Amino acid sequence: MRRIGIGLIGSGFMGRSHTLAFRAAPAVLAPAAVPVLEMLADIDEPSAAQAAQSLGYSRATADWQALVRDPAVHLVDITTPNALHKPMALAAIAAGKHVYCEKPLAASAADATEMARAAQQAGVQTFVGLNYLKNPLLAAARAMIEGGEIGTVVSFRGIHAEDYMADPLQPWTWRLDPAGGHGAVADLGSHILSIARHLAGDIVEVSGQIATVVAERPVARGSTAMRAVAVDDQARALLRFASGATGSIEASWVATGRKMTIGFEVTGTKGTIAFDQERMNELQVFTAGQPRGREGFRTILTGPDHPPYGQFCPAPGHHLGYNDLKTIEVAAILDALAGGPRFAPDFAEAARIQACVDAIVTSARERRWVSV
Repeated sequence: MRRIGIGLIGSGFMGRSHTLAFRAAPAVLAPAAVPVLEMLADIDEPSAAQAAQSLGYSRATADWQALVRDPAVHLVDITTPNALHKPMALAAIAAGKHVYCEKPLAASAADATEMARAAQQAGVQTFVGLNYLKNPLLAAARAMIEGGEIGTVVSFRGIHAEDYMADPLQPWTWRLDPAGGHGAVADLGSHILSIARHLAGDIVEVSGQIATVVAERPVARGSTAMRAVAVDDQARALLRFASGATGSIEASWVATGRKMTIGFEVTGTKGTIAFDQERMNELQVFTAGQPRGREGFRTILTGPDHPPYGQFCPAPGHHLGYNDLKTIEVAAILDALAGGPRFAPDFAEAARIQACVDAIVTSARERRWVSV
């Protein structure tokens, strides 16, 4: 069986999640390639060494470029702040390495497209961490739509709302650095836009609204020194799809009380499918033609009939979690690297999503509909 040397850059929350998935995937989903936790790079030698020991990587370094060049590393996994995605990915591609990168892929659609083209020219595979797409119920929803169970799609309504920046005393962080791109519309909007495209198809035109709710934040916890915020805290957009369907999306990281609301409704001429990530093991489905007085949504719980749930648990209703979605994502990456089905979303798809983000921001600033 092929062995894939993993080089992880960044050992924060997302780096740990990726590592848990690399460790779990072979045991749970038996992908066609085996991941080898080869090297970890972080901001300095002590941090890298401590993280490597904790997470199980063989070697540690403070030099991410050394990781990229290392012949034992076959897949470069980038979980750093957004502004570093492009230089790291391009360096890995130039070294002939496959690249797994968290979203948003880049600061702009132009940068993301440059990255996608470089990968195509180098003949390397790319993978983007939009793991909510790997929920088995998203596959079920797409199958229902493609099978005509809710008729012709006429509307998509989506939201990604959290509250981790709702406190105005929350310090300024790399997420607010405009060098890394836009704010909530990119960080959270990329997720709900990926779902919109996955279920309703290409987005061809947008009318956007963005707002910065907290104008400045402390430079550090408890500090009286403040730093201006130059990106959006919340965003909304009306959408037009290539199919003729219309819709809307909303993204906010100041939505007080919301921890992980990735919700959507897809409405068709014969029914509606609804979902909320805070209840990520439930899909709500309404179909027309029910007896009068008995109409209503029915709840579908995730179970073994929604692959690959059954490889985690043989009983329905016992629930998957966030890290399970990462495990499904990683297993698909390993299969693709072993010559299996092509992975999606790749850099090219992430560039299309980023084009939607850029169009929303342009529309909001210029107060007009903008083509994607």
